[in-house]
Amino acid sequence: MSSTGPLVCTSIAQVREQIESRVARGARSVGLLPTMGALHHGHVQLARRARDENDLAVVSVFVNPLQFGPGEDFESYPRQLEQDLALLAEVGVDLVFAPDVQEMYPDGVPVVSVTSGAAGGVLEGATRPGHFDGALTVVNKLFTIMAPGPGTPFRAYFGEKDAQQLLLMQRMVRDFDHRVEIRPVPIVRSERGLALSSRNQYLSEEQAEHALVLHSTLRALAAGELTLEQARQRVDAEPEVSLDYLETVDPRTLEFVAPEPGALALVAAWVGPTRLIDNMRI
Repeated sequence: MSSTGPLVCTSIAQVREQIESRVARGARSVGLLPTMGALHHGHVQLARRARDENDLAVVSVFVNPLQFGPGEDFESYPRQLEQDLALLAEVGVDLVFAPDVQEMYPDGVPVVSVTSGAAGGVLEGATRPGHFDGALTVVNKLFTIMAPGPGTPFRAYFGEKDAQQLLLMQRMVRDFDHRVEIRPVPIVRSERGLALSSRNQYLSEEQAEHALVLHSTLRALAAGELTLEQARQRVDAEPEVSLDYLETVDPRTLEFVAPEPGALALVAAWVGPTRLIDNMRI
């Protein structure tokens, strides 16, 4: 990394050339953090892991239109590359891949894409049809672009907040035999427990206060203080909060199970117009 921050690559050819040349010059491992920008402290922790565990740390910043459904916030999703670069410079990231839509999808919506199957059609996938297909498709492409080649360890970093996405990424790597190791990173929370998200900046001060019910309810459920139905009622009773789902699943398969030790509790809710997710092991 230069003293002025990470090198920004805007084309596939440029980022490939940079990775290949740096590996040829001695970089013995590559760490990738895929993002859509609007970085926060949670992303910083992911980037720091990629930096600490690899010789070459790469972050992609791309607001992927395939992950947004009709009426979602693609147009208004925060785009703040200069602020993102400043954060990544503090961590010591080497390369930032920041393509535009034309670079990633020159012919428009890809003819061939990755589908998420049954595991991508429940929970988040039920509310946001096609979301995981879009996420898997772009990350599959990023893996193909960034892969340093045989003999050089390649690691990709994903936050545990997006638990369903994490499971699907792990499954895609197995199914497609990608030469990449998925490294999960624990949820980063505010001092009061709110899971950090790029969408938190949409919340008013009052809405952020109401959003704390997600974490507090998960804690009570995990402690056995609430039944699953009581937990749902508690979230839905909070002012300005509208529950989408609160379920407990097998973390390996996403099959619905009783709220017992080893299960993963997942919650999604609208706080005002902003949709937030969170999860916790029981």
